[in-house]
Amino acid sequence: MKQIIKSPLITEKNTNLSEAGVYVFEVHREATKPEIKKAIETGFSVKVQGIRTAVCRSDMKYNKFGLSKIRRWKKAYVKLAAGQKISLFEGA
Repeated sequence: MKQIIKSPLITEKNTNLSEAGVYVFEVHREATKPEIKKAIETGFSVKVQGIRTAVCRSDMKYNKFGLSKIRRWKKAYVKLAAGQKISLFEGA
């Protein structure tokens, strides 16, 4: 079985989104929106209002060994119902 949610994405832009109730996660590339919704609702005990997904394309980078390819990955923007919060994103 694949692990749906890989990690939360915590950046300055995503922190500003979390104030509006939108949280961003890195998810498995073949995960569907209903699978992501079920994983978030059961894992964090919250009610999900909507999900948007984006596949970040691969890129070529130079390193000391020459060119290397950075893998493709998928992220999910999860909008929670009003009044819901995920404590994982609430500061360090």
